[in-house]
Amino acid sequence: MATTQTDTLDVSVKGRKGLERQMTVRVPTDEIEREVDTRLKKVGRTARLKGFRPGKVPPKIVRQRYGGQIRNEVVSDVIRSSYALAVQQEQLNPAGGPQIEPISTDGEDHFSYRATFEVFPEIKLKPAESLTVEIPKVEVVESDVDEMLETIREQRAEWLPVERKSAAGDRVVVDFSGTVGGEPFEGGEGKEVPVVVGDGQVVDDFDKALKKVAAGQEKTAKVKFPKSYPVADLAGKRAVFEISVHRVEEKRLPEVDEEFLEAMAIEEGGVDALRAELRSNMEREMNERLRAASRAAAFEALLKLNKMDVPAVLVQEETSAMQAEAMRRMGIEDVEKAPPASGYEATARRRVTLGLLVREMIEKHEIELDRERVSERIKEMSAPYEDAQRVAQAYRSSPELMSQVESGVLEDQVADYIIEHGKTREKSVGFREFMA
Repeated sequence: MATTQTDTLDVSVKGRKGLERQMTVRVPTDEIEREVDTRLKKVGRTARLKGFRPGKVPPKIVRQRYGGQIRNEVVSDVIRSSYALAVQQEQLNPAGGPQIEPISTDGEDHFSYRATFEVFPEIKLKPAESLTVEIPKVEVVESDVDEMLETIREQRAEWLPVERKSAAGDRVVVDFSGTVGGEPFEGGEGKEVPVVVGDGQVVDDFDKALKKVAAGQEKTAKVKFPKSYPVADLAGKRAVFEISVHRVEEKRLPEVDEEFLEAMAIEEGGVDALRAELRSNMEREMNERLRAASRAAAFEALLKLNKMDVPAVLVQEETSAMQAEAMRRMGIEDVEKAPPASGYEATARRRVTLGLLVREMIEKHEIELDRERVSERIKEMSAPYEDAQRVAQAYRSSPELMSQVESGVLEDQVADYIIEHGKTREKSVGFREFMA
């Protein structure tokens, strides 16, 4: 417990559980009375009461009429100002607002109150040299470009009718109607529904029923829904489907010819130019992911070696913010239908902890915002848009957006500092696995 005495304040502070502090402040009563008298006189000069001329209301009447209200206002102001002064003189750093509990007047000499609040933790960072960061090592090889080209061909594939029975990979267009226990059920009927055989679009038994069928064929299929089926009323139940096959279609991939290249906006250079552009795009996306992955790895190392308590009030605020954002994304306005706050607490605690550690890293190592990197980041973010300059200007003219960009760049700089001064361990990862 620490006790400090000044001319006007008597302050005592004691630690409680974790980061919680309880501070008792005693203020001389005569200070409060002087301020009450001053305000009553000011009110008396303008008070309008029935039976008295303005400014001529007797002080006793003014006190009877306004004394209670003014005293409450004075006490509130005294608590606010003395709390700020007491926190300063005790060199405390509150993490949130205090809970104020007035205490019975100590005789007639002092007014006392108790303030309970949490303080920011004292952070003692482990040296950056002691951090080990695992960095993914990724490169784009020719087989990755081949795979990307095939993906694009798949996206531009055509489905053409064939006069044969269906096989895995074919698309079968069907009408169907299903019953459970002889009764139809919601979602059990469809018209001209395309299903790719073997692609996992439908439950297994239904999928098997679509193998080796031909256009014009009708078929009855017995289907058992798995116990894990997302529709609770159907999970684990058996159904009967009447299926009518309209047509069987085969996938045809486009040839990588002049027409294909033209559709891909390749005017010259042929297939080699297309592959070069694909590689360039893949490497750009990969480098963006690498930057994010490297930052995440650096911060994970920072968290791992710097365990600490964080103020519960900050965790609660972050949890509420995450919950509100989730409600906004889901279009929920009714607070009673909000997702449980408990689902966000662990992530919120991690965010708060990381935020405090990053801030300490910036202060301790005097990391200053790199304005050139901010400009580059805005350029990168604007590049995909048709009118990139206009988008970039929109960023620069918005204090809120600029704050977000600057915070992101500063966090990148902290991650770079950790990677530069810490120990790094590379882990080779294939492009496909990494991007997935």
